[in-house]
Amino acid sequence: MLLPITLTFAAACALLNIWLAIRCARFRIRDKVMHGDAGHALLARRMRAHANFIEYTPIVLILTGLVELAAGASLWLWIMALVYIVARVAHAFGMDADQPTLWRGGGALLTWGITAALAIAALAIAYGATREMPAPPAMAANN
Repeated sequence: MLLPITLTFAAACALLNIWLAIRCARFRIRDKVMHGDAGHALLARRMRAHANFIEYTPIVLILTGLVELAAGASLWLWIMALVYIVARVAHAFGMDADQPTLWRGGGALLTWGITAALAIAALAIAYGATREMPAPPAMAANN
């Protein structure tokens, strides 16, 4: 199977996205809030948690997919994907609080760490290759 980690991770992210949306929709349905947060502090925080997930997840999924495509499936990549999901759930619960929490801070820090680690892995793969790469066909034809 091609990209089993990324496929599993993308499915988990899709389910997590639905859960985050439902946490907001319950307020909207109950209080008939069509737009914005209508002054509900908890709804505003949950909307922000959902938006935050949407801001970080695409780049993490892209990096995961490209690293897996370039280097293959590996245990460390499975762990990164799992920790990312746990971090985003922790962050969502932490956002419910009025004050800063370990859940929110830890979720954010883990998200940043995973994003940075995946970026470093991608750069290491891209620039760490010791073999000579063939020229693209369009460039080779001009020689």
